[in-house]
Amino acid sequence: MSGTETATLTVAITARALFDLEHSHGLYEREGVAAYTEFQRDRENDMLAPGIAFPLVRKLLALNAGRPADARHVEVILLSRNSADTGLRIFNSIEHYGLNIVRAVFTSGAPTYPYIVPFGAQLFLSANPESVRRALEHDVAAATILPSKATSKTPRGSGTMGSREGAIDQPHDQLRIAFDGDAVIFGDESERISQEQGMEAFARNEREQSATPLSGGPFRGFLAALHSIQAAFPSDPSPIRTALVTARSAPAHKRVILTLREWGVRLDEALFLGGRDKGPFLEAFGADIFFDDSHHNVESARRHVATGHVPHGVSNREDE
Repeated sequence: MSGTETATLTVAITARALFDLEHSHGLYEREGVAAYTEFQRDRENDMLAPGIAFPLVRKLLALNAGRPADARHVEVILLSRNSADTGLRIFNSIEHYGLNIVRAVFTSGAPTYPYIVPFGAQLFLSANPESVRRALEHDVAAATILPSKATSKTPRGSGTMGSREGAIDQPHDQLRIAFDGDAVIFGDESERISQEQGMEAFARNEREQSATPLSGGPFRGFLAALHSIQAAFPSDPSPIRTALVTARSAPAHKRVILTLREWGVRLDEALFLGGRDKGPFLEAFGADIFFDDSHHNVESARRHVATGHVPHGVSNREDE
């Protein structure tokens, strides 16, 4: 891809989200930079195990199959607080797994979030909650990737041995992404009414405002980019499948449907769960990742699928 060409979707991801670096990160926190540097240099030809977002990245990059380098659907950018020296193990692992990631930033301990906007990323995934909050402040869809409690296996054909906790192996090649609604795809104005005035006031507001589209949330642009990529493929079979998984139920579903129609955005499935735990439904959908702003929903979801916490909106005021 030339310096002037851009992908339809650009995803920035940190090394700790892409690979399992928790042991070495713990070493860094306990013993400092020198011990960490020695550890990574000594093992730079030992491939890192896939991290929680590895299957997602692999499927995103697979959307470029058969396309010229200057007309990719997706580009993935690596952002790392490693130095270029200690980052050699990361790039060796990228090459080992055949991931077409060619752009990277190594900051030697400095924050990585300032580089998200210059790369034009529509999505940022990180294990660092502060970096995620900073990205959201700059209107970039962002989520903190959390360790999953779901049963996980090494991706088939990855060249690694055994199974481990981390990257979740999905039984399908289709990219499947699920979203919460309020404070993720949509703004949090309705959620604020629910939390501050109660469910009766929320239901009344949704009935009265059913013909008024909801405002866009931090993931509206990312969803639109996915929709644009979907439009480039046949609808059956499509390599991408999306789902809205929300605690809303009838009659509050109407405003959601009309909002998506107003935006001209396609969602393949919509699950209005009326407060039921989302985890089992996400597992049934086969989500490669699920994005939600609620700590409660995230805890339910990550027992079943890879999950990203979106620290945005009224549910996260205490974190701000």
